[in-house]
Amino acid sequence: MVKLSVIGAGRLGRSLARLAHLSGACRMVDVAGRSEASLRAARDFIGAGNVVSDWRGLAAADFYLLAVPDAAIADCARALAEADALPAGSVAFHASGAGEAALLAPLARRGVLTASLHPAFSFADPQRAVETFAGTLCALEGNEAACERLAGLARLLGGRPFRLAPGGKAAYHAGLSVASNYLVALTAMAEALERRAGVPDDLLGDLLGGLMRQTLDNALALGPYRALTGPVLRGDAGTVAGHLAVLPDAGAEAAYRAMGLQTLALAGERLAEPARGEMRALLEGASWTGEA
Repeated sequence: MVKLSVIGAGRLGRSLARLAHLSGACRMVDVAGRSEASLRAARDFIGAGNVVSDWRGLAAADFYLLAVPDAAIADCARALAEADALPAGSVAFHASGAGEAALLAPLARRGVLTASLHPAFSFADPQRAVETFAGTLCALEGNEAACERLAGLARLLGGRPFRLAPGGKAAYHAGLSVASNYLVALTAMAEALERRAGVPDDLLGDLLGGLMRQTLDNALALGPYRALTGPVLRGDAGTVAGHLAVLPDAGAEAAYRAMGLQTLALAGERLAEPARGEMRALLEGASWTGEA
C-alpha cells in the first residue's frame, strides 16, 4: 500500500486525496498547510490523514502532492527543502497545468524525485469531482522514475496517465486553454453577433448549441481538416467581407481575422489559387472590391 501526503487543503488536493483514500490501495499520511481550520475540514472530507501545520513534522510517505496555488509552488518547494521535510527517494509532484516539474528543483537537489501530474479536469466541487473523476486523462512530465511511479498513482485514482514530451508543458496548456477558454470567448462573440441580427436571447442556446456540438463532434471524429466547412474554405470572399463589415468592434474584427487565417491555413490545398491569395489578402486587411 502506497503512502500519500497532501500539502495544501484546497479543492484539488481534497479531491485527489479522497480518491486515493477510497481506492483502498493508498494510505493517507498527512494533510499539511497553514490554516488548521481548513486542514481539519480537508481531513474530514478526505476521511483520513493527520493534520500537520509545521512542515518539519511531515511523516515519511511515498508521494507528496504540493496542492498549492501555481504561484506558490516554487516557494513551497523551497521551504520544504530548507526544512529537509521530505525523504530522498520519495516523489514530490504538483498538479499545475502550465508549470513544469522544474518548479520543484530545490527538492530535486535534495534527492527527492520530482514531476508534475495534471488532470484535465475541473475541481470546482470536490464531491462531484470524486464522483466523476474516473477516466480522466492525466498528463505527466518530469523525472523519469517519478513519472513511472506517478503513472501507477494516477491509475489508482481512476485516471488515465500519459507522458508529455520534454519541454512540452507550455504547448500542452496552451492547447487546453484554446479548447476551453477560447471556446467560451467564441461563444460570447457568436452570441453578440446573433443579437445584432435580432435573434432573441431565449433562442441563442438552441441556435448556436446544436451547430457547435455537431461541429465539435465532426472535428473530433473526422479530424479538423475533413470537418472544415464554410466561406473561407469555399473562397467566398464576398461573404467574408460582409462578415467583417458587421463586426461590432476592433477586438471582434481582430479575432475574426486571426481565426480566418487559421482556417485558411487548415483548408490547405482544398482552396486553390487565386482564390486562396484573395482570401488571405482580405483577412490580412486589404480592401475587397468584389472583383474576381
